[in-house]
Amino acid sequence: MSTRLVVLDMAGTTVTDDDAVAIAFQKAFLQHGIMILADEVKPLMGYKKTFAIGKVLEMNEITYDDELVENIHNAFVDEMIDHYQSSPEVQPAPYTEELLAWLKEKGIRVALNTGFPKVIADVIVERFQWMKRNLVDEYIASDEVEHGRPFPYMIEQLMRSGGITDSKEVVKVGDTEVDINEGRNAGCGIVVAVTSGAFSRSQLQQYHPDHIIDNLKELRNIIAQ
Repeated sequence: MSTRLVVLDMAGTTVTDDDAVAIAFQKAFLQHGIMILADEVKPLMGYKKTFAIGKVLEMNEITYDDELVENIHNAFVDEMIDHYQSSPEVQPAPYTEELLAWLKEKGIRVALNTGFPKVIADVIVERFQWMKRNLVDEYIASDEVEHGRPFPYMIEQLMRSGGITDSKEVVKVGDTEVDINEGRNAGCGIVVAVTSGAFSRSQLQQYHPDHIIDNLKELRNIIAQ
């Protein structure tokens, strides 16, 4: 079956990460007197960030309420917006723009999704001008649906807006366990994991994606098959 839609994750997949998300989490928690390790955050990459904050607080046996989660989340958002707006280290991941251009040439719809809230996604897409350059058709963030990953709602919304009714015509690409499970839960025809982000090849293998690639250049051969 032919591919009509490719849904790609942002940080760690189409955008260089270099542990920026984990560092921002640490800074946000520290602003509220809570010291956490990067290793506590990395397994939660890809999840909706308010969910991830709650899980980290639970792991540290810290009693919390919605206000604390919101305050930590706001601090995290501020850190990430500053990073994505100003850091020279923020770049498209290797081969990303070449892949996006190739997909568009093939008439395949291109969408991004993310565990970030929309305010951060907006900054990323605006910085790279991906919409204005016609490299991306649309993007969606976890706070625009009822539940983020691993629920399939973001992919389902992207399918609806693209007029796609058969999930087997969708390819999902991401760098985390929750990306893989999101693709499976949405019934995507191909689920691809990439080692450029938070998880290693051996970690990704545990979740049985259809393919594991080291960079987005390799995705072309998978789609062209």
